[in-house]
This record gives sequence, C-alpha cells and structure tokens, in this order.
Amino acid sequence: MRLLQDRPGAADREVFLDLKLFEIPNSVAGAVRAAGALGASMVTVHGMGGTGIMSAAVEAAREFPRLRVLALTVVTSMTGSDLADIGVAADTEEQVLRLARLAVGAGCDGVIASPREAGVLRGLLGPDRLIVTPGVVLEPEGAVGGHARPGTPRAAFAAGASHVVVGRSVTRAADPVAALGRVRAAAG
Repeated sequence: MRLLQDRPGAADREVFLDLKLFEIPNSVAGAVRAAGALGASMVTVHGMGGTGIMSAAVEAAREFPRLRVLALTVVTSMTGSDLADIGVAADTEEQVLRLARLAVGAGCDGVIASPREAGVLRGLLGPDRLIVTPGVVLEPEGAVGGHARPGTPRAAFAAGASHVVVGRSVTRAADPVAALGRVRAAAG
C-alpha cells in the first residue's frame, strides 16, 4: 500500500481494508493503527466480536482522521439456518440490526451488510453513517458467487447504500471495463 501512496495523485484514492478484525481489543487496536499508518481510508471489524472490539478499533482510529471504522454485521454468505448453527436465534435481518446498533454505540462510522438490509439500515442509522454492501451482482439472476443475500448496484444504492463492493461481476466479466461502467451507471 505504501507504493500506492507514493504515486502522483494517489492521495486522492481511498483504500478499503476489509480485514474483518476479530481478536482481543488490544490486538484489534494495533491492527487498526497499522491500517491508519499505511493510509487506509476504511477498515472493518467483526461486529460479532462485540462492543469491546469495536470500541477499541474506533479509539485507535482517532489518531488517523481519514480512517473510518466499519463493523461487519452478518456476512452475505450466511442465512438464518447458518446463524442457528452457531447458536444465534435471530433471523439475518434481526441480527444485522442488533449488530448495527452495537456498532453505533461503539462509535463506528458505519456497517457492512448485504444489499437486502441496506434500506432498513438506512432507516436505523440515518443519513450520515456509511452502509457498505458486498454481495453486489450486476444481474439479479446471474451468478451470485457464494452470496446468499445478493442485490444489484441499482437496488443497493436505491435502498440507501453509501458504497457497494463488486467483485466477480467485474473481475470475471468478459469485458471488465464495460462491467465497471455498468456499476458506475447504477450509482447515478
């Protein structure tokens, strides 16, 4: 990442480190400081780690004014039955909202959730918090790449997402540049 920063014009770019940090608070704080020192703009912590982990991340990020801490709610590959397997009785939307509330209480700048929860999250979080949605696919009937709760870029933005994460729909497209253009067009 240091090389990216040293290039002309690189200061205008943002780097999203989707690390999903899930460790003791002291270790999470150290990782967040390292991300900030490298110039990252966003870093993720796992909301399932609880308030202590998220608060430690937020506190460590204060040293880096451009660094935003985002809490992962429920990974987009998980379903209600997956949550039940690990002892969570809530359905995915309930768990996403529960973890989003904890993230706000811990001072996180936003959350990571599927496009399907973006609308309810925008209502809960208000207009200023970030909602980053992985699991974004260009075609609703297309390959979802392991995402149980996917959505299109247009649907994600319409629901209130501030950012979308598009991977395989672009990287595995026959024409990745054209695919990226379709994502940008959906952003408006």
